[in-house]
Amino acid sequence: MAKPDIQQVKQRFGIIGNSPDLNRAIDIALQVAPTDMSVLATGESGVGKENFPQIIHQFSHRKHGAYIAVNCGSIPEGTIDSELFGHEKGSFTGATGERKGYFEVANGGTLFLDEVGELPLSTQARLLRVLESGEFIKVGSSKVEKTDVRVVAATNLDMITATRNGRFREDLYYRLNTVPIRIPALRDRKDDIPLLFRKFASDCAEKYNMPPISLTDGARQMLKDYYWPGNIRQLKNITEQISIIEQTREITPAILKLYLPANEVGLAPIGSLGGNDQKIFNNEREILYQVLFDMKKDMNELKKIVHDIVAGNLKSADIASPIIDKAFTSMVVKANEKAIKDERTILPAENITDDADIIETPDYEEETLSLQDVEKDMIIKALERHNGKRKNAAQDLKISERTLYRKIKEYNLDNL
Repeated sequence: MAKPDIQQVKQRFGIIGNSPDLNRAIDIALQVAPTDMSVLATGESGVGKENFPQIIHQFSHRKHGAYIAVNCGSIPEGTIDSELFGHEKGSFTGATGERKGYFEVANGGTLFLDEVGELPLSTQARLLRVLESGEFIKVGSSKVEKTDVRVVAATNLDMITATRNGRFREDLYYRLNTVPIRIPALRDRKDDIPLLFRKFASDCAEKYNMPPISLTDGARQMLKDYYWPGNIRQLKNITEQISIIEQTREITPAILKLYLPANEVGLAPIGSLGGNDQKIFNNEREILYQVLFDMKKDMNELKKIVHDIVAGNLKSADIASPIIDKAFTSMVVKANEKAIKDERTILPAENITDDADIIETPDYEEETLSLQDVEKDMIIKALERHNGKRKNAAQDLKISERTLYRKIKEYNLDNL
């Protein structure tokens, strides 16, 4: 069978763009489709990884078989084995009957495992056996069953780091990664961004019976220079927001700027990213932790210096030292406003004199902040914001429900 044209594939699956990296990813999917090799699609959240398993399935000899997509991150850890491999009646509390798992239902077809990096280690061992031998055992059974399923997996995790940290089995990673497909981030497809914007604007105008919005040259360039941490999903959301809210149909840079968040986690100011700098933003939560560490360090330095002033160890002129300048500069940025609102108010340097009345302060004691403290505090606040609704809290934290459940148990937060 002749390999289909890439442009025809794009039209069929609604893929927009002419980026060489995107075309390369589609070409690999078409090349591997006729085989039974396992495929691992990687890329950031929101880049459209879900299209590639469908391309592989539709152009394979399994296209008349079942295609099942499973989000591994949304299934609780206690039931994931039952969902994938099935269970026998009475195998656990609530198992009132026998149940077929996805590997049995998808026999002869394709199984798409999204967020495969979130699978618990025990399930990873079961998955490895299926991939190597086609054999599995239902929960609560001792009978070995066979299946013929093509597995395509996807993840936005750095799998090399996950294997080194023991979060993902190395042998399973290499078994899944028989054929890797890397889907480029939106910021790496700058020329495709205006095309996507126009498509989303046209769809929104048609849906709500209104004239489509368009971009000025300056707004188009601003759109291309933006970092897009949420990739295509974020672009679509912003396009629809502007289409609905703005009365004018021609969007200028001044209007567009109102809809481009300037203070997102993992986001650098527009136009400030170089090629090497982009690697810094691969893990948004790590960046947030670093910001929190820097904030706490700055506040501790300020507290220590104020205490030394009160104790008479420093002259008021010493306030102009570089460390003070650095600390104050760091504390005035927007990201710090929430963190410092409960801290003690510090008298500005120009208002401190040798004769000034100084309120006695307690002895300075340096505070420490660990990753665990930061993570626990973020989880508590997210649960409080959403009245204990864990699904909403997980979305707010940008982690899977499974990860949130695990962290709640780890930090003994079950009562929240």
